[in-house]
Amino acid sequence: MGKITHFVHQSLDGYIEGPNGEFDWPVMGGELSGYSQALTAGVDIFLYGRTVWDMMSGYWPHAEEHSTHEHDLAFAPVWRKTPKIVVSSTLKEADWNTRVINTDVVEELTALKRSGAHLLLFGGSALAGFLTEHQLIDEYQIFVHPVVLGGGKPVFRAPQQRLHLTLAESRTFDSQVVLLRHEVADRPS
Repeated sequence: MGKITHFVHQSLDGYIEGPNGEFDWPVMGGELSGYSQALTAGVDIFLYGRTVWDMMSGYWPHAEEHSTHEHDLAFAPVWRKTPKIVVSSTLKEADWNTRVINTDVVEELTALKRSGAHLLLFGGSALAGFLTEHQLIDEYQIFVHPVVLGGGKPVFRAPQQRLHLTLAESRTFDSQVVLLRHEVADRPS
């Protein structure tokens, strides 16, 4: 059985973007970059909601033209070659080895997990909440950064139910970013 891992950066006060939509605050040091490179190398499909897809597809196809940061230079070719899925009710097609799912999201992603695929969900509170509500996320990797944003988009807007998790790992990267890796504890059979 495959799985879906939710990979997200958040502020200390629980936001994934600032009050004006800013995402200029994550600290991507060498240790965190190495960890994220190892994680992305071990997955089959990158998974996005529409908002995060727009941000990622606007940057990663040509990241080398805009950045000299070691992380960006290493990740850009991985991003381009890895199969991607965007869940969106409005997007009809996408470039860069990307499939768009408009309907039957739960069924489509469940079938991929049953096939043994490991999907990595990047950020996004709407899709993460929807997948959590439908019990499709198996692991949460939350990276807490040393910043208080004072508002913005929360990590989760939904679900409106309790979910019990097991802390599988906690770790500090570059003496400042804390990983909280949780696995679902009470998955129904």
